[in-house]
Amino acid sequence: HIHLVIKEGKDPLEKLMKRIGVSYVYWYNWKYKRSGHLFQDRYKSEVIEDDRYLLEVIRYIHQNPLQAEMITSNGEYRWSSYAEYTWRHSNIVDTNFILEMFSRNNETARDLFIEYMGRMSDSKKEFNLERTNRLTDEEAKEIIKNVIDNLATTQLQSMEKEKRDELLRKLKAIEGLSIRQIARIIGLNFNVVAKT
Repeated sequence: HIHLVIKEGKDPLEKLMKRIGVSYVYWYNWKYKRSGHLFQDRYKSEVIEDDRYLLEVIRYIHQNPLQAEMITSNGEYRWSSYAEYTWRHSNIVDTNFILEMFSRNNETARDLFIEYMGRMSDSKKEFNLERTNRLTDEEAKEIIKNVIDNLATTQLQSMEKEKRDELLRKLKAIEGLSIRQIARIIGLNFNVVAKT
């Protein structure tokens, strides 16, 4: 299995993951002269909505081979992006965003990153990819439809601010429904939803 932290852009995550999956399966089947499915299940995703959680996810990913006892120290795992954060170059991963959370000075940022990654994470407490209270987009769409009383999302976008914000607050109070999900499904800017 793999862990990825992906910033969603113009295309929704589902579309991106489909492209990655199809391309990889095509290559793998060609290389090993096989055909058919390769992945057992659909990917699992976890929304990251704040910087503290983002750093914890990055640490969880980098410590995963260590906690699985596949390696004895960070940086040994061949398929990890850890080296891209700690060396002077980055080939695949955009490390700047994370490193700048530690310091604007590159050397200091790398030193602080290594120190942070060296502290063991209690992944069961601090980060759990298997959270069961997260709603799927289909479940979220159904709940949102009921809360906004079957209004079209375009109506919500042009609705009077006070009434719209009241509906957004109701949605944000629902356990398992993330701010990012609400924004994506309704078609509002993430910051608009987050600030209500």
